[in-house]
Amino acid sequence: MENKIKEIEKVLELKNTSLSYISLKNLCEKYGVNIETLPHTIKILLENIARRVDGKDVKLTDVEALVKWGSGYDKKASLAFMPARVLMQDFTGVPAVVDLAAMRSAMARAGGDPKKVNPYVGVDLVIDHSVQVDNFGHADSYEKNLELEYERNAERYALLNWAQQAFQDFRVVPPGMGICHQVNLEHLGHVVQSKNGWAIPDTLVGTDSHTPMINGLGVLGWGVGGIEAEAAMLGQPMFLPAPIVIGIRTKGTLPAGATATDLVLTLTEMLRKHGVVGKFVEFFGDGLSSLSIADRATLSNMSPEFGATATLFPVDQVTLDYLVMTGRGDKVELVEKYTKEQGLFRNDGDREPQFTEVLDLDLSSVVPSLAGPKLPQQRVNLNDARKSFDDNFKVRKNEGKVIKHGDVAIAAITSCTNTSNPSVMLAAGLVAKKAVEAGLSTKPWVKTSLAPGSRVVTNYLKKAGLLPYLEKLGFNLVGYGCTTCIGNSGPLPEEVSKDINENELAVVSVLSGNRNFEGRVHSQIKASYLASPPLCVAYALTGTFLCDLSTEAIGQNKDGKDIFLKDIWPTASEIQDLIASSVSSEQYEYEYGRIFAGDDKWKSMAVPKGDLFEWQTNSTYVREPDFFVNLPKDVAPLKNINEARVMCLLGDSITTDHISPAGTIGKDSPAGKYLMEQGVSQKDFNSFGSRRGNHEVMIRGTFGNIRLRNDMAPGTEGPWTTHLPSREQMSIYDASKRYQEDDIPLIVIAGSAYGSGSSRDWAAKGTTLLGIKAVLAESYERIHRSNLVCMGVLPLQFKEGQSAKTLKITGLETFTIKGIEEGISPRKELSIEMKRDDGSIEVFDVILRVDAQAEVDYYTHGGILQMVLREMQSK
Repeated sequence: MENKIKEIEKVLELKNTSLSYISLKNLCEKYGVNIETLPHTIKILLENIARRVDGKDVKLTDVEALVKWGSGYDKKASLAFMPARVLMQDFTGVPAVVDLAAMRSAMARAGGDPKKVNPYVGVDLVIDHSVQVDNFGHADSYEKNLELEYERNAERYALLNWAQQAFQDFRVVPPGMGICHQVNLEHLGHVVQSKNGWAIPDTLVGTDSHTPMINGLGVLGWGVGGIEAEAAMLGQPMFLPAPIVIGIRTKGTLPAGATATDLVLTLTEMLRKHGVVGKFVEFFGDGLSSLSIADRATLSNMSPEFGATATLFPVDQVTLDYLVMTGRGDKVELVEKYTKEQGLFRNDGDREPQFTEVLDLDLSSVVPSLAGPKLPQQRVNLNDARKSFDDNFKVRKNEGKVIKHGDVAIAAITSCTNTSNPSVMLAAGLVAKKAVEAGLSTKPWVKTSLAPGSRVVTNYLKKAGLLPYLEKLGFNLVGYGCTTCIGNSGPLPEEVSKDINENELAVVSVLSGNRNFEGRVHSQIKASYLASPPLCVAYALTGTFLCDLSTEAIGQNKDGKDIFLKDIWPTASEIQDLIASSVSSEQYEYEYGRIFAGDDKWKSMAVPKGDLFEWQTNSTYVREPDFFVNLPKDVAPLKNINEARVMCLLGDSITTDHISPAGTIGKDSPAGKYLMEQGVSQKDFNSFGSRRGNHEVMIRGTFGNIRLRNDMAPGTEGPWTTHLPSREQMSIYDASKRYQEDDIPLIVIAGSAYGSGSSRDWAAKGTTLLGIKAVLAESYERIHRSNLVCMGVLPLQFKEGQSAKTLKITGLETFTIKGIEEGISPRKELSIEMKRDDGSIEVFDVILRVDAQAEVDYYTHGGILQMVLREMQSK
């Protein structure tokens, strides 16, 4: 094998060193393939496996199949991808660290060396998901929110501090420093890595679905569940299906008045309609030269919203200039030489690669847009925004003392999707400046906030002289973290909250985020619209969604003159002039020079020591999970699933937010009752996201979204089901306990796009802990399907033309799933025997969505981490 690799190995000569590399040009010539015909995505995957040929995970036939991808990929070939690094955030990172710590404990109990459980590749964990907008609209809001963050999360942060001293190649970015994807884009991403004497493409996976944001820099990476990421950390490659690459031919330039936000909402609508779930997307064409790296990153960021695995932009001169501007000029020589040698550098006029399919995108056709009220792909033109709201929510005459139907309750400049882009952030500042100068002000019922994904943002807003104007309108800094975008919007003012509840008002949030699923932003918000930062400011000024910002006045100045959006909207030249004068490489160098240091609170924390984590049995934040306790040495034989009952009968587009919410824990919910039983007061509940290190809380919150509509409990919203055969309505958690006591297996039945949204592994962990053995859906989103397999839950898919509706499934039936115990294989057809309530039996076939042979092994072991642990213990 080594001699075969030597044939295509070359040496890259740099100023101060020389590095070996796998020559993609030589490899393509060897097999008679023109390297220019391959998409950049395929080239990066090809290098990844060619460098790792070992006859086991990667064979020469696998390399040959991928080289010849354009002429027909051999689907029998294996594609064992190994990322160069792993990116994590704290909501998904904490449970991952808990799992690794539990695996170390299991290794020690088995008499093995716990230090064998250690990352095989470098890991960066950024604490960004825990800050909440408890305080807003004041100069000290940031400091107060940070103080509360430390108070609430001391146990979790102690665990992470332990992890960075216990594990090698594991770094933690402390609270208050930024959002993981923006930190990755602006600092951690190197495009090309130098590793053990080799030059290799910088690749990664991340425990957050928006990891593809780094694709805008030319770095291939995507989101995975925490379970898969843990396995990758421990040296387990990811076996990918035959890659499908959709090319986006880009032409033109954005017109005046349109932003990168408008472009990404247009792209999301377009690709969600076309269908790119589980596929790679790659941009090409001369139109790319007009898009900045920040623009490109905005598009890549929303890959999960349109369903793609990744959305890659090739490296070009814009990339090199961005590296210099963000303080990484020392990387440019290696990046430029390597990418040009490897055919990974884009120039205008390049030959078009051969894609699976090509779609056209004309940048000049983009118009000001929003998306909502419930899904990111529900794009509407600005002038149709009110109609969108009216069509979804009946006009009510109800109004409260402070707020009324259709008013904007939250206006948030938030999320790495947009705060990473100086053009839209400076545009927001200019809108604020012109509004203040015109005598306009924010309406008093609007909760406003500014939460950038990087400390650099406030640096350049200050230098531009715009931060005071944003603050004047209530957009004070509340934190450097995800905040409102992930549902950490904090409580609404008491009088506003009371008005909404007492009058059943449908009110609106406008945020510069990437997700607006039902119940996600705030439990009292019925409609959420994604918008550019300057539009967030504009809606805070109007205070209502019942207006047309394209034609109606935003307000009046002190003289009573109408002020329109066009009067305060900045020109492209104004924005570009401010970028040139206010954004500098020194800002990036200063902020990222101290990115891992943390503040005094972080530095003074008591840090647990040692190779093993000391579990505290009374902790309500961090508990040793059951997954590895008393793990049998041998694998149990597979069995059919007999006479399963339906726990949930669900519709289309069930998101991981529905399955495992991240937000508020209700006092009367099973999780809330558990916490109170442990002596935790309601004010200290924190959120589900922050409690993911405690399986006892998370299992009680599974399928706990207050907007979940389960046809097993018709007429209800929330975590309810009907227990059978008793026909008692009860919480899903309580029903689970009764079913498990009676040794009755459970299934979930759903429509299309099951498991869309966040990558959260607890949507699969909670599913398996509830005793659910299989999910039967019309289709799955990529990450959640994989997570289910990795947790030992069978994802089953209706055959074409089948659904719960066509089969007249009511949920009162029992289901026996046959064909498992004789052995499973990828995409095998299984038979389901459905016994109706009247005793009649119907049989139908379904597709087993275990998509690769490696996944068969994961399921056989009861989960991927169980498999990895058994392998470690056996050695």
